Amino acid sequence: MSYRRTTDFLLHDWLEVSSLQSRARFADHNRETFDAVLDMCEKLAAEKFAPFNRLADTEEPWFDGEKVHLPAASHAAAKAYAESGMLAAAQDYELGGMQLPCVVEMAANSFFSKAGIGIGGGGMLTSGNANLLMAHGTPLQQQVFAANEFGGRFSGTMCLSEPQAGSSLSDVVTRAVPDGADFEAEPLGPRYRLRGNKMWISNGEHELTENIIHLVLAKIPGPDGKLVPGTRGISLFIVPKKLVGTDGQLTGERNDVALAGLNHKLGYRGIPNTLLNFGEGKFPVRGSAGAIGYLVGKSGEGLRCMFHMMNEARIAVGLGATMLGYAGYEASLAYAKDRPQGRPMGPSGKDATLPQIPIIRHADVKRMLLAQKSYCEGALALELYCARLVDEAHTGAPDDAAQAALLLEMLTPIAKSWPSEWCLEANSLAIQVHGGYGYTRDFPVEQYWRDNRLNMIHEGTHGIQALDLLGRKVVMDGGKGLQLLASRINATIERALALPDFAEQGNTLAATLAQVGAATKAAWATGNPEEALANATPYLQAFGHLVLGWIWLDVALCAQARAATLDHALLQGKLAACRFFFRHELPRVGAWLQVVTRRDDTCRTMDEAWF
Repeated sequence: MSYRRTTDFLLHDWLEVSSLQSRARFADHNRETFDAVLDMCEKLAAEKFAPFNRLADTEEPWFDGEKVHLPAASHAAAKAYAESGMLAAAQDYELGGMQLPCVVEMAANSFFSKAGIGIGGGGMLTSGNANLLMAHGTPLQQQVFAANEFGGRFSGTMCLSEPQAGSSLSDVVTRAVPDGADFEAEPLGPRYRLRGNKMWISNGEHELTENIIHLVLAKIPGPDGKLVPGTRGISLFIVPKKLVGTDGQLTGERNDVALAGLNHKLGYRGIPNTLLNFGEGKFPVRGSAGAIGYLVGKSGEGLRCMFHMMNEARIAVGLGATMLGYAGYEASLAYAKDRPQGRPMGPSGKDATLPQIPIIRHADVKRMLLAQKSYCEGALALELYCARLVDEAHTGAPDDAAQAALLLEMLTPIAKSWPSEWCLEANSLAIQVHGGYGYTRDFPVEQYWRDNRLNMIHEGTHGIQALDLLGRKVVMDGGKGLQLLASRINATIERALALPDFAEQGNTLAATLAQVGAATKAAWATGNPEEALANATPYLQAFGHLVLGWIWLDVALCAQARAATLDHALLQGKLAACRFFFRHELPRVGAWLQVVTRRDDTCRTMDEAWF
């Protein structure tokens, strides 16, 4: 079953994206224009990305002391992507954008993630960087920096983590001090000098574009010269690699941003991952050390601004994880159809005189393929659903928009974490289907696993997403978000119970929803956060499986309703994947929730000396 057929079904049959054209922002669009964008991206990914995915993995970026070198294919792919207009796909026409719905933009970008995520991952960062500036930057910052990022002249990064702090942003120590008495008169925004180090910066140094625009979190010292503890003191700054005038042209001055080194990673090897030093004096600018940065928004509100980019990035990370899983699924499916091994089991056992059969005919191989299909197609549906919520939040009627925004808040930890865990498992199963060959570089599945392993870590680790879900999302506003999600799940359950063929799944999902609700209350029964959150990760796993069960049932109901017009194999494939998920996966939820409900203290009370 081709990926494109599944995508078309989810977009047009399930999410009914053509209905968006009734809204003013998307009035120029219809199915024909949406399909044209998908056609373009599918073709571009097949020509400029997929053939060089292995090359980008084996020819890692290297630094000669002055420049970071990448293969010519990476330059060609970045150029082709910029020229396609996809960097500005969702932006206004006035910015050179297409005013595409987010859900169509995400679907179009999925082709690049599947074809070569180690080549195309930079586009997400650049678009996210520019989108943040469109939300929080001044008109001139938008014109000088964001517009040139959308046009492909500049690329963008996000600089949060520091070597000593990691994910603990409250411990950021990069400093930003006013640059002269007239620092507030700078047209590009209040001008500061930054000093500090940033770690794990994807695309932090390269020659793919004219300039790199870093968005940097730093703290402005108080009157006593000390940094404000915690996250309240964090501000956000635009720090360009090369200084830019108000006309958007390079001034010829190099900013005081220096590459300290490249990180050599398990996967995602085609994207330079860097340690950057800001203001160390290697490139003194305008007579002194300190990287010049321009304040975005208000001082002390940097984290709020940055989360605009991070939340968008978390959905994109989930989609990237999904597509790596999907690429492995397609590869193992093709292998299973071609690889002869074993013979059919007859009433008297196996007959060695018969020819071997393709391994796809063995039940256990079908199990592994069905698991991959249920993980990857379910995750794809989840990501596109979340992107559709973004469109609703931006362009829907006020009440619908508010509900969409709240539901998106609830689902973002799942949209990032669930595909990162289970599509990685899909990659592991793809290796297993290949047998010993899967463990070699003769086939691409080992690279897909290596690339995907990063996704449980970046943009908020699995544990951080778990704490966010159980510690904040399910209890915020008296549990309104959880109640809204439960109402949506119950609506799907009611539709299922009205159809005999789906009654089993409807009842199973209802029981699972009740389990999660009871566990949520039990976790917080004592009101002690330390007790409640000690088992947040199994709670996240259970909650994610609940959400995916809901997504799969909703997709299956849609497929059944469209049975008269759908391709028979596509329809039966969706129904079988739904059955598999309900019968093989949802039973895990009870085991995960046992420790949550009991507020089990095994991990919390483990003494470090006992290890």
